[in-house]
Amino acid sequence: MKQQQFIAEYIFGAVCPAQESVAAIIVPYANQDALIRHLEEIACHVPAGRHAVVVMDQAGWHSTKRLEIPKNISILHLPPYSPELNPQEQVWQYLKDHFLANRVFNDRKDIQKACCNAWNIFAQNTNLIRSLTSRKWAQLF
Repeated sequence: MKQQQFIAEYIFGAVCPAQESVAAIIVPYANQDALIRHLEEIACHVPAGRHAVVVMDQAGWHSTKRLEIPKNISILHLPPYSPELNPQEQVWQYLKDHFLANRVFNDRKDIQKACCNAWNIFAQNTNLIRSLTSRKWAQLF
């Protein structure tokens, strides 16, 4: 028997190793509307009186003029073709390696459940968050 379909879910996640804080949404499409929802989610986690800098690559839907950026967030676009500069890439690799790769899922709900489980386990491990995402160049002090 051969797989006849492809169903995906996307984890849009952000971390702040200094604050040991995370924010994520799980969506069926990776597009501008999902990014807007993700930025709104991040904005809810930024403490009052603080401002967050979100590091992103330069995917087309990351830099469109229609992108609605909350007032307590600024975007830092990385140079083209430099995913190694984005600390979040190590998070995605960890989640794939430990929870999501080489698995068979029954349906979309099963995928969503696995994504939620993976993110929640990661989010509770502050040492892991710090070790995967801390960068000297991103610290203010």
